[in-house]
Amino acid sequence: MRAVNLLPKDGPRRTGPPVPPAVAGTVIGGLVLVSLMISVLLLSAHGKVKSRQLELAQKQAELAAIPVPAQSRLQQQDALVADKAARVTALNSALSKRIAWDRVLREFALVLPDDVWLQSLSAQAPSLATATAASTTSSTSSSPTLGGQLGFAIEGYTYSHDAVARLLTRLAVVPDLQQVQLVSSEQAELGNRTIIHFKILANVRAPGASS
Repeated sequence: MRAVNLLPKDGPRRTGPPVPPAVAGTVIGGLVLVSLMISVLLLSAHGKVKSRQLELAQKQAELAAIPVPAQSRLQQQDALVADKAARVTALNSALSKRIAWDRVLREFALVLPDDVWLQSLSAQAPSLATATAASTTSSTSSSPTLGGQLGFAIEGYTYSHDAVARLLTRLAVVPDLQQVQLVSSEQAELGNRTIIHFKILANVRAPGASS
C-alpha cells in the first residue's frame, strides 16, 4: 500500500484583523491622559498634606509661645477665689439674719384699725438672747409670759376697750410679730370726750424663726 500523509501542510498562520493606527493612537493617548490625571491627583494630595503639616507646626509654635503662669501666681489666684467665696458666704449669712423693717411696718399698717391713732412707735431687732428666750417660752407654754427686752412697742388712743382688743387680735396675726401683750389700757379725757389710752408690746420675730 501507498502511504498517505494526512497531516496538514505547513502554511502561513492566521492572525486577527490588523489594528488601525488611529485606534492605537487613541488607546495610547487615553493611557497617557489617565497617567497624567493620576499624577495631578497625587501632587494635589501631597500639597494638601504639606499645607496641613505647616498649619499644625504653626499652631504648635503658637501654643508653645503662650506663657505658662508661675505656681505662685496660681496660688495667689486660688487664694483670691477662696477669699471671694468666703465674703459671699458671709454676706449671704448676714442678709439671712436681716430684719425686713419695710415688710414689718407694711404688715402693721395693714392691720391697724381706722379708729386707732398712734402717739409713738418704736422697734428694734431682737437680740440672740431675746430670740432664744422667746422660742423657749413659746415651746414650753401655750400662754407665754413676756420677759426681757421687747423689740416692738406702740402707744396710742382709741374710742373703746373693744377697739383695743380688736387691735390686739389683729397684731397677733402679723407674721413678723410674736407674743403680743397689752401693757395698759385706761380711760383719758380729750377735750369733752372720754377716750382710751393704751400701750402694747411685742417681740419682732427673728429671721428664720418658725411660727
